[in-house]
Amino acid sequence: MATGEGPVPGPDGARSYIGWKPCEEDASAECGALSVPVDWGKPDGERFDLQLARRRATDPGARVGSMVFGPGGPGDSGVDRIVGEGNIGRFSDRLRSRFDIVSFDPRGVGLSNPVRCSQELLDRRPPTVMKSPAEFDATLKYNRELREDCRKNTEHGLFDHVDTLSMVKDLDAVRAALGEKSLTFHGSSYGTLLGEQYAEQYPKRVRALVLEAVVDHSLGTREFLSTQAATLQDSFDEFVAWCGRTESCALHGSDVRAVWADLLERAGRGELSYDGEALPAFDLNVMVMKRLYDPEWARLSKELRELKESTPEPTQAAGPAEGGQGTALGENAFEIFCQDWSLPVRGYQGYERELRRVARIAPDMKYPRALMSVSACLGAPEPGNPQHRLKVRNSEPILLTNSLHDPAAGYNWATRVAEQLGSSAVLHTYEGWGHGTYSSSPCVQEVVDAYLISLKVPPRGSRCPAVEPAGVTAG
Repeated sequence: MATGEGPVPGPDGARSYIGWKPCEEDASAECGALSVPVDWGKPDGERFDLQLARRRATDPGARVGSMVFGPGGPGDSGVDRIVGEGNIGRFSDRLRSRFDIVSFDPRGVGLSNPVRCSQELLDRRPPTVMKSPAEFDATLKYNRELREDCRKNTEHGLFDHVDTLSMVKDLDAVRAALGEKSLTFHGSSYGTLLGEQYAEQYPKRVRALVLEAVVDHSLGTREFLSTQAATLQDSFDEFVAWCGRTESCALHGSDVRAVWADLLERAGRGELSYDGEALPAFDLNVMVMKRLYDPEWARLSKELRELKESTPEPTQAAGPAEGGQGTALGENAFEIFCQDWSLPVRGYQGYERELRRVARIAPDMKYPRALMSVSACLGAPEPGNPQHRLKVRNSEPILLTNSLHDPAAGYNWATRVAEQLGSSAVLHTYEGWGHGTYSSSPCVQEVVDAYLISLKVPPRGSRCPAVEPAGVTAG
């Protein structure tokens, strides 16, 4: 357990002090900042403020310590998870009674010196799915221009230092500033990469570490796309099966796959729109993926039926945002991903081969969002935090928890990470659906809380049964 007393060693260059005060927009939470180096390799160089928020344990007499929540994305705000009573509801009352719940905006995100770029340039982003050598070359050119623009417009020279390995140093500085001898951490989705690499760098500083909806950072381009396509197809298959057995599905009694194939073809011809804007095939896939997160099967079935019954009408692509005639700035947190991953392809021909292979793996979900990871990082320099197999030695047990049918962080990733961690980890399986487990199942919540509070590790191979999601009935 953490003592909270006296100085606790942190990484070189950290100024281990957080000036907590009531948050302006929500005085029931506390906000603060921690000064950290832009480049941890130069601890005496340029600095910026990492912004944090926390809620104190509701039962101070039973307090275990501080639990740090690692947000996903990349690009999600941890501060927003704490500020506002509706957001803190992600964590059980039991957990809140025993821990100060702390989170932060990662470097380059939200309030923590965000990566900023010309909004006009961001609005000119080429289509994600490239259909010709000319579009491939245009994307390479655009990515170069965007990187230089973002580098110029991001304060304190932070643009080249937003990788997760740099965030690991930030996290250890947060641990030290909280007065914790060892870290209690719950990472979700992309936040699991932060937890994995913290355990790799500081195995003896881990008290308890939960990885929920696990990211596998060992994959090259081919495996990355394959695993992402397979898990999205699996979640779509689950939706189709639900629709077949459930009368409240708006497409019940229809050939759902045929309806979907027709919608994809119409989207490819520019005949679909959503909220008055053109809905390309890739965007249609992403819309479906988002509905599979909770999952919201009933809502998805109604939306697909409405699209099926819609008639072609004139649409237009979203125009540039107003303001400043090119001087307005927007945020671009996806740069974090490009500094964590190298996903090269060998020219347009290599890219086209990957598209065909993805379509064979996922015949319905042939345009997974993972394709954006390839196109948006195309031509990027070699990342400072490249993929590799995890090597964690002498850590306390780490708890992995994953849905069997997760559309984004697939069970295929969780099993691979568990294998890499070996005896250092236990994988707990939720047999249901959706991106994440803790909020989906009281059974999973009990397992995770027992681990975080009492360090009770579940038996290997343990599972929680599926719970019918809330969003499966027509409303």
